[in-house]
Amino acid sequence: MSVDTGVGDGSVDGDLLAELFYPAFELLFDADGDFVGDVERTLAKARMPDQVEMYVSRSLGAGVVVGGVLWLVGTLVGYGLFSLGLVDPNALSLGVPAPNPAVQELLLSLVVPTAILLSGLIFGSLGFATGFGGLIAIPYSRASAREREINLLLADSVSFMYALSVGGLNQLEILQSMATAEDTYGEVSREFQSIVNETEYFGTDYRNAIRQQSMETPSDELSQFLADMLSIVNSGGDMESFLKDKKEKHLRTSKQEREMTLETLELFGEMYMTLSLFPLLLIIILVIMGMMGEADDRLLYATVYVLIPLTGAGFLVLVSTVKQDEPGDGYLRPDGGSERLQQTSKEGLFHFGLVEAFVGRFGVFDRIREREGTYKTKQILAAPHLFLRDNPLYTLALTVPTALVIVSFAAVSGGAPTTFDGWVASPVWATFVWVYVPAYFVLVPLGVFHEWSQRSKRAITGKLSESLRKLSSANDTGQTLLESVETVADTSSGTLAEEFEVIRAKVNYGMSLRDALVEFNNAYAVPRLARTVKLISEAQEASSQITDVLTTAAQASENQDDIERERRSRTRMQVAIIVMTYVTLLGVMAILQTQFIDVMGGLSSQADGGGGAGFGGGGGVDPDVLSLLFFHAVTLQAVLSGFISGYIRNADIISGVKFAVVLLTLALGVWIYVG
Repeated sequence: MSVDTGVGDGSVDGDLLAELFYPAFELLFDADGDFVGDVERTLAKARMPDQVEMYVSRSLGAGVVVGGVLWLVGTLVGYGLFSLGLVDPNALSLGVPAPNPAVQELLLSLVVPTAILLSGLIFGSLGFATGFGGLIAIPYSRASAREREINLLLADSVSFMYALSVGGLNQLEILQSMATAEDTYGEVSREFQSIVNETEYFGTDYRNAIRQQSMETPSDELSQFLADMLSIVNSGGDMESFLKDKKEKHLRTSKQEREMTLETLELFGEMYMTLSLFPLLLIIILVIMGMMGEADDRLLYATVYVLIPLTGAGFLVLVSTVKQDEPGDGYLRPDGGSERLQQTSKEGLFHFGLVEAFVGRFGVFDRIREREGTYKTKQILAAPHLFLRDNPLYTLALTVPTALVIVSFAAVSGGAPTTFDGWVASPVWATFVWVYVPAYFVLVPLGVFHEWSQRSKRAITGKLSESLRKLSSANDTGQTLLESVETVADTSSGTLAEEFEVIRAKVNYGMSLRDALVEFNNAYAVPRLARTVKLISEAQEASSQITDVLTTAAQASENQDDIERERRSRTRMQVAIIVMTYVTLLGVMAILQTQFIDVMGGLSSQADGGGGAGFGGGGGVDPDVLSLLFFHAVTLQAVLSGFISGYIRNADIISGVKFAVVLLTLALGVWIYVG
């Protein structure tokens, strides 16, 4: 059986492991029990084609294998701790009273084997829990991710079905259209694919297929929608009125869920203020202990280079579990379109568009393809800024090697310290060369082109709702959709109006309106725009009078605008909290450097007769080392705070680049003055 678990990918080894441990599954689990039934339902919700018995058996096998390996590691670790003298057996005691020396001697002799046995058992238990629990958690994780995406796209999906209903499509045609809209509606479309496949390939009545899918979908909202749809189908009710009511309901629900997410992010912003200050408090405590000669250098290094990054990364992961990004890549890949549309929708850096469909037929097309590659290369070289605007990550191909060359040259020429003593002697210069120069070379171009790209997309989406309302009004007067596009293009201004002019010109030169709309969408690749274009392009094929559809698209776009405004308003406060927390941390570090460390270091030097620089004369941490650690602490915190701010702001990690650059510059400027 072919298996897709994401771990073994249905390999022969995975099936062999499942077969070997199937007897253990029969012994330990009830095939009709709650646990097995829950896993079976979750596998269906996660769209994983595994038999539950084999999957649980494979999980048992993975748990035993990982547990056995870690049991061996734990036993060896326990044995090594005692054999190398790292742990004294006499230091381990439960305080059990011994009636005589013989019993006491027996108890002492049992300490080492008991400790080794416990070490192996603990490691083995953790390994089994990791192997077994990890595989069992995969379908739950996939089902949860699918549920999240379905809930995000459900409002737009219902709007799409309503538009198809207005266009005159019957119930089966609506189901089939939803099943083929995977490029726009993702997991929602896949749920409808299951319904269509059941009816077409297995001969199931579509009513029973809808009922079955309502029980297997991971989304409670979609399950309720399918159940309600089934009642309308069975009773012969008005599907168009039903979809209209559901569309309005889910638009409201979508907005309420986004507001709840923003409230959770507000709580996270307050949490981050406390979490980010914890390493600072720990550093202060360690410095005070250093003044008394009780400091351990390793704790300071661990706090700066381990605790601070882990705290920031952990908070970023925590935010990612709540932050709702836009599902989909924004590209439309229509089936059944013209050859030109199918090829141009694939066009990219390594795909040359329409000519790819003719390569291999005649030699002339092979030569055209070669010339097309040369032409595209000349286009990129003639206007590299436009190419990088559309593909900001490609800046890394230029900036990363440049940064490496500069840093390598500085190290070889002696301009950058290459030893720890050199870093301590000139912490600002060493960190600037090794950290700040590469960061500026990589992050600044990436941030600039990313923001330019986002601004060009916002120029389209910013006037989308207004333009859709105008299209609806023009179409309501009796104009066709193309005539409505011409009217809006003539009476509006901005980038969107210019794109409408291009669409009109393409149609006038023989392209279908649907193809022109799809090419317009793929030029910007915004998920929100893709759903709007999909809605309109499918509806206009049924009728040119689609006022209700355009009104629906405008309502969905306005709902998205409201959500965006609310998000910007609320996340602005969260970003302000994170930035002010960082500024506070930077200020405290600067005060410690100028008013505390330098003074205590001077007093300690006088006490030692100008010899050492330790705190309190007890072999504490060198003030120069502390200066280096403080600078690195504020640098790491600047990077983490910047990326967290950007992710909270736009659900996009690259959006944090601009914040990171600003905070890094602030940290560098302060430390040039105080360090």
